[in-house]
Amino acid sequence: MDFIPHLLLVEDEIKVAAFIKKGLERQGFTVDIAEEGLKGKQLFEERTYDLIILDVNLPNMDGVTLAAHVRTQNTQIPVLMLTALDTTADKLAGFDAGVDDYLVKPFDFMELVARLKALLKRAVKSAEPTNILRVADLELDLDQKLARRNGQTIELTAKEFALLEYLMRNRGRVVSKVDIAEKVWDIDFDTGTNFIEVYINYLRKKIEKDTSNKLIHTVVGMGYTLKEK
Repeated sequence: MDFIPHLLLVEDEIKVAAFIKKGLERQGFTVDIAEEGLKGKQLFEERTYDLIILDVNLPNMDGVTLAAHVRTQNTQIPVLMLTALDTTADKLAGFDAGVDDYLVKPFDFMELVARLKALLKRAVKSAEPTNILRVADLELDLDQKLARRNGQTIELTAKEFALLEYLMRNRGRVVSKVDIAEKVWDIDFDTGTNFIEVYINYLRKKIEKDTSNKLIHTVVGMGYTLKEK
C-alpha cells in the first residue's frame, strides 16, 4: 500500500478488538477502536476513515443500524461486517444496510487482510474525480473553488471559502477563534477584534439563506462547529 489506511474497528469483545488492531497495525494499517455502537458513530462523525469494520451485536447501537447510518453520510467508504452471525438472513440484512463485504468469525486473519486491501483498492478506483467536501446538502468543490447548497451555487470570497473549508474539514468538532485565526488567517488571535464573528455571519447569511437547516452553530465560550442538527 502506498498510503497508511486509517480504519475504524467497532467491536465489543475487548480481546478480539485488541488482537485485530495489533495484527492490522503490523500490516501497515492504523486502527481506532470503538467498543460499542454509539461510540463508533461518534468517531465516524468526528474523524476521517478509509474503511470501517463492524460487528453486528454491539451495545447501544447494533452494527446493521450503524452501517445504515454510515451510508446516509458517506456512500463511498468501504464497510466490512465481521461477526459470528452467518445465516443468509443476517448477511442480507447487512448488505441491505450498505455493507460491502461480510466475514464470519472465526476467521483466518490473512483473509481479513486480503479482503480489506481489496475493498480499499476498489474504493480508490471508484473515488470521485473531483475533490468535494459534503455536509448535508452543502458541497464545497475544492478543485473548482465553488460552494453549493441544495445544488445552488453560492458566491464566496477567498477568505469565506477558506473559512468554510476549515469548518467542513472539522465537521462535528468545535473549533475556537484561536484555531480559526491560526489556520485560516495564519495570525495570532487578538481578543480585541471581532473579525471572526463578522466572517462567520457572512457565511451564515450566504449558506443558510432560505433554509431552516442551519449548519454553523455557535458553542458559547468555546467557538463554532459545522454539523447537522
